[in-house]
Amino acid sequence: MSLVFNFTIFLFLMFILVKQQQQDHSLSKRVFTGLIFGVLFGLALQCLYSENENVIFNTLEYVNLIGTGYISLLKMIVMPLILVSIVAAIIKVKDPGTLGKISFVSLFVLLGTTAVSAFIGLCVIHVFGLSSEGILQGAQESAKNQELTGQLLDVSTLSLIDVILSFLPTNPFADLAGLRPTSTVAVVIFSAFLGGAGLELMRREPALGASFEHFIEVSQELVKTLVRMVLSLTPYGVMALMSKVVADSNYNDIFNLFQFVLASYTGLLIIFCLHVFLVTSVGVRPVQYIKTIFPVLTFAFTSRSSAGTIPLNVETQIKGLGNAEAVAHFSASFGATMGQNGCAGLYPAMLVGMLAPGMGIDPFSLDFMLTFLIIVTVSSFGIAGVGGGATFAALIVLSTLNMPIALVGLLISIEPLIDMGRTAINVSGSITAGTVTSRILGLSASPAVSNQINKAEPLQEQPLS
Repeated sequence: MSLVFNFTIFLFLMFILVKQQQQDHSLSKRVFTGLIFGVLFGLALQCLYSENENVIFNTLEYVNLIGTGYISLLKMIVMPLILVSIVAAIIKVKDPGTLGKISFVSLFVLLGTTAVSAFIGLCVIHVFGLSSEGILQGAQESAKNQELTGQLLDVSTLSLIDVILSFLPTNPFADLAGLRPTSTVAVVIFSAFLGGAGLELMRREPALGASFEHFIEVSQELVKTLVRMVLSLTPYGVMALMSKVVADSNYNDIFNLFQFVLASYTGLLIIFCLHVFLVTSVGVRPVQYIKTIFPVLTFAFTSRSSAGTIPLNVETQIKGLGNAEAVAHFSASFGATMGQNGCAGLYPAMLVGMLAPGMGIDPFSLDFMLTFLIIVTVSSFGIAGVGGGATFAALIVLSTLNMPIALVGLLISIEPLIDMGRTAINVSGSITAGTVTSRILGLSASPAVSNQINKAEPLQEQPLS
């Protein structure tokens, strides 16, 4: 009976979101409404059934159909979107030199902000006065440490050369199916080669080249239509995902490690301010910028999936910010697998900052700082090579610095809560890279949209769907 009641309430909340869509409310308003509904529904489950976890579990099983189903649909369109759009962007640009500049500036911003994020992580730990000795180890974490040690053995067998080689597409069909952790980067590289081949065909065989260009244009419009269809479901996916996060959270663990959670979100907020500063420095209105990217960050926060956020990321950069298509696709794709400010920058740095003083190391000494920042930057590439996000980034950094990895296991219980914020910052970093690159190189998908978010023009909200 309880299950029927809970699901009826959830369907009623979904009905309200449907009415909002019928009334042409903007996507940002509908996503925010879905976020609030998800929080309230999750809290209600916790309050009403705290003594009966089976009811919560059974309810979330059905709710999760919507959340997980939405993420699956997003993943479904990621590879076709990257393939078709990057090929189309290259054909439109028709200049390999410009593509090289786009790649260089995007990666420079991604990796540069990751290094700064690592420094911010050290500073936050110092300000909060946290140390590894202040966290007590429990039986559950001890068991997790053994698992992490096994994972570390796998990580340690990978060299930098192995990581770089893993980016190269050996079987594009397997990469399009996402069979490797580095499949996204491999598809980007394959798409770049395919686009280059298309340019060569257009130069040598104009008639065939024109047919190929028309085929790509039709394919791009078809994929764009598919993307819009899936993105229209975002508010429902966000509500379902947020319901699960709130209802599933272990509030006792969160309370016990509250200082670390607070320090993490303080660092994430500082990094986000850095992102806003960077886009403001290239002439973008900060308030309008935040308003435009809010739906993307909300979904990244609730889904904890940088790769799953790529379609919404790209759509927002092009239609909301006016970034060039090539820039949007390169920054969103690379930003989902390397140079992640939250997972590869802030989190490993916070753990290093907690461990270093107990080992007699001054984390702010020049020698240690230079070594540490280089390791963090390189390991941000390595994450894509082994999978596992922030946990693997921390394992790589700590093991390279000869620091104990036990601290990673001690924080497993609050990992989902912190990972939500880290994922949002990862996506924010990729959008920042795309926006800065587009403005520096003077590239724009739509001058009208770009002008509306630049400082010289009045504010106008840009709907994303």
